[in-house]
Amino acid sequence: MPILIRNIRLGLDDPEDRIPALAARRLGVTVATIRSYAVVRRSLDARKKSDIHFTYHVEVALDEPRRTERRRMRKLTKQQAEWIEPHTPHVPRSGDGQSPARPMIVGLGPAGMFAALRLSQLGYRPIVFERGRELHRRNADITKRFYREGQFDPASNLLFGEGGAGTYSDGKLYTRVRDPLVHMVLETLYQHGGNPDILVDARPHIGSDRLPSICSSIRRKIELLGGEVCFEHCVDDIRLTADGPGDSGSPDAARRLAELHVTGPGIGSEGKWMTAGPTIFAIGHSARDTIRMLDKRGVQLASKPFQIGVRIEHSQSLVDRWQYGALAGHPRLGPAEYHLVARDVASDHGNMFSFCMCPGGTILPGHHAPGLIATNGGSRSDRSGPFANSGLVITMDPGATNLNPVEGLAYQERWERLAFQATDGSYRVPAQRAADYLVDRLSDGQLDTSYPLGGEWSDIRGLIPEQVSSALDRALVMLDEKLPGFAGAEAIITAPETRASSPIRILRDQNTRQAVGIENLYPTGEGAGYAGGIVSSAIDGIVGADKIIERFARPS
Repeated sequence: MPILIRNIRLGLDDPEDRIPALAARRLGVTVATIRSYAVVRRSLDARKKSDIHFTYHVEVALDEPRRTERRRMRKLTKQQAEWIEPHTPHVPRSGDGQSPARPMIVGLGPAGMFAALRLSQLGYRPIVFERGRELHRRNADITKRFYREGQFDPASNLLFGEGGAGTYSDGKLYTRVRDPLVHMVLETLYQHGGNPDILVDARPHIGSDRLPSICSSIRRKIELLGGEVCFEHCVDDIRLTADGPGDSGSPDAARRLAELHVTGPGIGSEGKWMTAGPTIFAIGHSARDTIRMLDKRGVQLASKPFQIGVRIEHSQSLVDRWQYGALAGHPRLGPAEYHLVARDVASDHGNMFSFCMCPGGTILPGHHAPGLIATNGGSRSDRSGPFANSGLVITMDPGATNLNPVEGLAYQERWERLAFQATDGSYRVPAQRAADYLVDRLSDGQLDTSYPLGGEWSDIRGLIPEQVSSALDRALVMLDEKLPGFAGAEAIITAPETRASSPIRILRDQNTRQAVGIENLYPTGEGAGYAGGIVSSAIDGIVGADKIIERFARPS
């Protein structure tokens, strides 16, 4: 049985080929006794600038009798080394229910894509409806029509299209979810073109330059296995019938998703109604029209806390000096990142914290419809850009603001529309130097920002909620004391950061994963309020697919 050795330490100038010797010393054996080894986790510890080093977890196999291994292991604590228990991946057993149609998936973001892949791998031939375009056309729509010409396309942008919002995101794969499916997701991304480092890095990252080809590769695999992906097809309405609980396994189910209304190429101007198979709604948090439609049709929604704030940009070299001190620029150290919390700065004694920090990255337009501006961030795989950016957000309690679920969407949209109006409808991002923001002074001079459509000096204070601006006042002062220059003249604030999380949750049964009171409708992923990021969304998609598999027999 393999042995996991934890916390092997290497200095910045120590080669990785020292690992076998250090592992042998930990176990009290000779290097020759180690038959094989593999790094399973690698992290950088930069908490002390005078002692920056790497920490490795290593799996080893020994060339000695099991009896000798047992005696050796009894002398070590679990923090030093432990046996690795074999793990058998869960494969769901097919149920015996009969579905009226093939499984369907609305949305081809991370949740919908991994749900479709899982169903396809097990022979279920899902049909995926994605409102946006396939990658080649989507990329042209973004880079040429939008970035160069300022023509925003609501059907093909950084949120809608092949791969959903995940395709052009930063590709952060770190998650707090503790689930064996995490490794399955990482393995899948690696098999379709991800760097093998994502399998071992403590904070894995793909990069916005690699994600598009990975998403396309997974989609082609889905099609090769019998799945069908329909681009530019939008599900804009549903029909529910009062069929009773049926075979859903949920005694509370009183209605059933019977039909989907789909519009798209070749369907006709009026669209058409289609018999609904078991349908995963993996719509993403920006398909606000779909969420409003579900609410109108009686699907139960609930408000949930959500984040809102600004995005701040610094030079990457400044961030490197904050984190690495005199070692900034060392060839073994990549671009530095930070994770910051300004405690008790919000009016409700809440925190303002960094979100989606992008070393060497770009501030991206994260809106889904014309007449709006919302910020996001991304980095290429090498994180080699001259700027670093991060969200600075607070958590809004919908109870304190008396927002019902749909009003939460309108609340986000209000600030996004104000930002668009502030720059005269140009899609340039509103910007202000942090130092000017603190003294209520409009910035002037040259504006250098990574935002692909450029920026325009604006009064940021008027473009964010008062709760955010008052928290930002305190947070900037607090963080500048810790990191000199954080709120300086070279720090650029852009706004608003409104898409950090969804303000709604589509209520679902914990066991069946179907919408409360409705058979056949499976709310899934970030847009449904059950995930946050690529990995957790993908896992939610896999589990939703497994629930369908466990309920229905494979379609003939």
